[in-house]
Amino acid sequence: MQAYSGFAEVYDEFMDNVPYEEWADRFDALIRRYSMPDSPEDGNEEKKILVDLGCGTGVLTELMAGKGYNVWGIDLSPEMLAVAQEHKASTGQDILYICQDMREVELPFQVPYCISACDCVNYLLTDDDLLAMFRSVHSSLLPDGLFLFDFNTLHKYRDVIGDTTIAESRENAAFIWENWFDPDSRINEYDLTLFTKKSPEDPDSEEFLRSIETHYQRGYTAEEMLSCAQKAGFRLLESMDADDNGPVRSESERVLFVLRK
Repeated sequence: MQAYSGFAEVYDEFMDNVPYEEWADRFDALIRRYSMPDSPEDGNEEKKILVDLGCGTGVLTELMAGKGYNVWGIDLSPEMLAVAQEHKASTGQDILYICQDMREVELPFQVPYCISACDCVNYLLTDDDLLAMFRSVHSSLLPDGLFLFDFNTLHKYRDVIGDTTIAESRENAAFIWENWFDPDSRINEYDLTLFTKKSPEDPDSEEFLRSIETHYQRGYTAEEMLSCAQKAGFRLLESMDADDNGPVRSESERVLFVLRK
């Protein structure tokens, strides 16, 4: 599952089109809609804790902290967390970052809320891995706690992305994304070739460093995802198309679930 090593330092630059603020507003609204009766307004700081699972560079984590949550960011990539720590140092937000596997989350006590955005759970490539993640989150939540997360659908990997190549160039970095989808295993593989400017502070520099990393994700249907969540002890409160906030449809590319322990 280890990924986002060389990509970490330029991740935010290439993800500047992601609507993080809209995601934060939606997560906050859903949490307020379904939150436990005595939180987070009762003054108990522990009941304001929100875990951002697969937090990456911490952009969404920072936004949720700005909404008044006591946020803990968890990610498997030390390189991504290092960038998140840089954001934290510049903003002064009181965020705890933890390097852990989402299948084996260990917290000092149970918390009320957990979120996961930007298809992090698709990095779980087997049913056993997916169930381990759900059980790990379930055991980390307080009774009636909420788990809100999105995921890319099988339809997106199979019918939308498929076998394709994407390239993008910016002033200080460029990438080539070569994508393959295996319909039998339903594993989506993409090889990411990165070119990052060796001295980004020097506008006249023409030296670039080349690196390659490979990512694997798996496509799931909404029915499969829900079945696995229910095996771990969750019940579904709400589901939606994560791109337009409408109902989940056969052509939905990203789905958002709101689960209760």
